[in-house]
Amino acid sequence: MVDGNPWRRLAERHRGVEFVDACLRGAAQVMLQNNPLTGLLILIGIAAGAIHSGHPRVIVGVLVALVLGTLTAILLRADGRSVRAGLFGFSPLLTGAGVTTFLGNRPLTWVFLVIGAVATTVVTLALTTVVNSWGIPGLTFPFVLTTWFLLLGAYQFARATLAVPAAPALPVAGAPDPARLGGETGLDVLAGVSQVFLVDSWVAGLIILLGLIVNSRWSALFAAGGAVAGTLLAIGFGAGADAVGQGLWGFNAVLTAIALGAVLYRPSGPTAIYALIGVVVTVVVQAASTTVLAPLGVPTLTAPFVIATWLFLLPKRNFAPVPQHERHVDGLFAALRPDGGRTG
Repeated sequence: MVDGNPWRRLAERHRGVEFVDACLRGAAQVMLQNNPLTGLLILIGIAAGAIHSGHPRVIVGVLVALVLGTLTAILLRADGRSVRAGLFGFSPLLTGAGVTTFLGNRPLTWVFLVIGAVATTVVTLALTTVVNSWGIPGLTFPFVLTTWFLLLGAYQFARATLAVPAAPALPVAGAPDPARLGGETGLDVLAGVSQVFLVDSWVAGLIILLGLIVNSRWSALFAAGGAVAGTLLAIGFGAGADAVGQGLWGFNAVLTAIALGAVLYRPSGPTAIYALIGVVVTVVVQAASTTVLAPLGVPTLTAPFVIATWLFLLPKRNFAPVPQHERHVDGLFAALRPDGGRTG
């Protein structure tokens, strides 16, 4: 078993294996997991989905950004425990996915990728001064902020080609072709899981769910539930068929459901209800964010998940923490310590 004692002992003895372990955990941390086997399965899922959707460069961008982001954290002497837990790898990974998805396959794209991966780690460290005072994790906001700046900046450069979902335009009320329940809805739900990594592939979604099961059945259950709830809510509200079919209304709900239902609190009836309310709010926040960002021509990315989860963490509800994730939850906050990483 990859996450067993033999692997850990190997990682403790060899710096190269330790770095690989940190990168694999970084891939898993996108889904708030701390397990290298989960990370490996997620990377396999991204690769399968990138090839399946005709964008193989995405997996290259993901791997390069994951490595660069983790290396940058080491060079900047970030908290050692957080680096080893992959907490400086997951946001750069997503930035790599965003750059290679929304920018064309041109030389400037790869320059932006390097800049973005390094900058995302710096932004992660910078944001700690804010979220530390709130007592909450930064989640994927460093990825969101960095990728927004990269995409907005690309509009000014002739050597960049943007392939964002929609060009800058004033928002229009209502969807021209509302989605409906049908035989493809199940595949749309799975695509919602894969869209966490900006990949439209039900195959990738299935592999990613398998990766979650390896580490936490509760996380897998809440991920699936979040994808179902987000998709059904979007259909019920009359969201566009194309967006629903690509899983674009499921992925933020997936992350919110995992965070509130399985990682930060012990799964129970009250926390499930709390997580469900969080998912509903996430869908509404996503709709509002889409409207606000339409004139700028940039996607919402995982901002709805971040905003909704922050709002549901700040009330400091007294739900019991998840025992088997206590170390992981500590890790989420380890990067927020004001010691500058001198303890690692």
